[in-house]
Amino acid sequence: MEPIIEPIGDIVELGEGPIYDEESKNIYFVDIFQAAIQRYNTETKEHYTAKLASGGTVSLIVQVEGQKDRFLIGHNNNLELITWDGKSEVIDKTEIYARLESMKAKTRINDGKVDPAGRIWAGTMGPNVEGTLNDFVPEQGSLYMASRDRDVSKQLAKIGISNGLSWSLDCTKFYFIDSLKYKVDSYDYNHDTGELSNENTIFDFKTNNIEGLPDGMTMDFEGKLWVACYGGGQILRIDPDNGKLLRTIKLPALEITSACFGGPNYDQLYVTSARKLVTPDQSKKYPYAGSLFKITNLGVDGVPSFKIKL
Repeated sequence: MEPIIEPIGDIVELGEGPIYDEESKNIYFVDIFQAAIQRYNTETKEHYTAKLASGGTVSLIVQVEGQKDRFLIGHNNNLELITWDGKSEVIDKTEIYARLESMKAKTRINDGKVDPAGRIWAGTMGPNVEGTLNDFVPEQGSLYMASRDRDVSKQLAKIGISNGLSWSLDCTKFYFIDSLKYKVDSYDYNHDTGELSNENTIFDFKTNNIEGLPDGMTMDFEGKLWVACYGGGQILRIDPDNGKLLRTIKLPALEITSACFGGPNYDQLYVTSARKLVTPDQSKKYPYAGSLFKITNLGVDGVPSFKIKL
């Protein structure tokens, strides 16, 4: 079965963190350095963008359970609540949910997700001084969890680029990517407390000769991970139980950033990409860089994104 790949929506600079809302049929994602959130409707094919009036970086977006048009975003080093009607072009009001790191820190939130218990997890990264893939400052980031009463706890430290997060279907394992390690790691996960233990590498990009850095990831209904390859132009399907590479799908963009499943049966894979570091020569080869891609005919269904419980 050959996958069908279709670029959809508007091209952005650095698309990240897609989530699918089953009720509205919307894909929400962010454009990090444009401080923008995106909404693409999978039925009408309309694409809307809203920018934060205060600027900065916006690195993740999740829905608030039971509250229409209410979202939590990663803004600079804070987690903030916003209200967006899906059409307004500017968001001028935000509410601090939790501060992860000092505003004086040279770090920023890079990725995050809601866990099966409804808590938000978000990770930071160090600066990228020259703006190249080889110029990230290592071990400056951390991974945090904010409880439902907004208590913030540091779960992991000395992270290069905090990226993909996912949880096993039985809620006993947590999967995490530090892009600068070129690995996908697993941890035992306590559903009640969020505590992590017993770190173990389940897939090594260098050992498996995979091009690019591991970036965002999502999980399908069979418990397999889909890992985006930034700089590798592909997305991988990996078995976390045995570390086997099950499938590789090439995409018409080089900087593949993240993915989520959506559609009526969650059988469509939506993949974000970027064009921030694409050279003029590469842009000719990858004219769809920065697009949102829809992949169908995969023969596998995914699982919904969790919503934060306030």
